[in-house]
Amino acid sequence: MNLQRLVYSLALLTMLWLGWAVIKPAPPAVLHNHDGSLQQAGYRITPLQAFSLEARVLSREDYHFDSGAVVSPTDLALGWGPMADPQVLDKISIRQSNRWYYWQTDSFPIPRREIETHSANMHMIPANAAVAEALSGIRQGQRIRLSGQLVRVDGDNGFTWSSSLSREDTGNGACELIWVEQLSRLD
Repeated sequence: MNLQRLVYSLALLTMLWLGWAVIKPAPPAVLHNHDGSLQQAGYRITPLQAFSLEARVLSREDYHFDSGAVVSPTDLALGWGPMADPQVLDKISIRQSNRWYYWQTDSFPIPRREIETHSANMHMIPANAAVAEALSGIRQGQRIRLSGQLVRVDGDNGFTWSSSLSREDTGNGACELIWVEQLSRLD
C-alpha cells in the first residue's frame, strides 16, 4: 500500500511540475525608476538602445533553472537577410544549448561572414503578459517582428548581463538581450 501511495505522489508531483513548465506565470510587475531603468523581481533593467527586427526563427530554447531564467526564460536564434532564406537554411545545421547558438555546414551556401552577421542568439525578456503569451507560441521556422530595447540587467544578488550593441560581433558577449515590448508573427 505504501509503494502505491509513493507512486501516486510522484505522479502527482510530476504532473504539477509539467503543468508549471507549460503554463508559466505572467512576468512579474515592472516598476519604472526615475533614471529610466526598470525594476522587476529583484533585477534592474537598464535600456541601452532601441531595437527592432524582422527575422526567421532558426531555433528556440526555453530555460527554467539557469541564473538568467527569471528575467529571460526564452532564447531565440534568429536569422535575417540571407539567413532567413529557407534554401540557405536547408544546408545549415542549427542548435542551441546553454544560452549559445551553434551552426554547422559541410558546404557554405553563403559566405561564413554573412552567416555570422545575419544570425544571432537573442535572449528575450517579455515586457508584459501579452508579449510573454506571444513568445510562448513562437516556433522554429516562423517569421516574426519584434521591437523593444537592448538592455543591461543587474540583479540584487550581483548578477549582471548586458546586451551586445553591434551586429558585427561574434562569440562570447555577442548576443542581444532584449526587453521585448512588441512581438508578432508575420506568417
